[in-house]
Amino acid sequence: MSTYRRLRIPGGSYFFTVGLARRGDDLLTQRIDALRAAYAATVRTMPVRCDAMVVLPDHLHAVWTLPPGDADFSERWRKLKHRFSRSVETQPGRSASKWRARERGIWQRRFWEHAIRDDREWHAALRYVWANPVKHGLVDRAADWEFSSIHGAIRAGQIGADWDGT
Repeated sequence: MSTYRRLRIPGGSYFFTVGLARRGDDLLTQRIDALRAAYAATVRTMPVRCDAMVVLPDHLHAVWTLPPGDADFSERWRKLKHRFSRSVETQPGRSASKWRARERGIWQRRFWEHAIRDDREWHAALRYVWANPVKHGLVDRAADWEFSSIHGAIRAGQIGADWDGT
């Protein structure tokens, strides 16, 4: 078994990328209500401040700030992925190792995270999250992507509706 070294900063902010096992699927946007329910149930038991999030068809990006004294982002992602997975059908073509581990074959086993060290990195992470649908060619303007927290930032007056990522 691999040992992953993760920088765990209690109360820290982190940038995450979490992907489906089969890139190119559109399961996350097709089952957005199930994903939202899994997220809500997870943060109800393990709170987090979601600074930014975008859900694309086959992966998502998030910037989370954990509560003071708490660095357990891995358990939050484990619970969220588990809850979502239980709400959707098992994916065909699971590997033997996923069968043995009783995994449904929906998510990549790991996720990518980056501990945010300062305000410059935090703002860069938000820009990356919100601009990602444009980067993938899904929309021309970030505000046109339905599954993004950018809409809350626009309503709060943090950025304009015509924000272009700069």
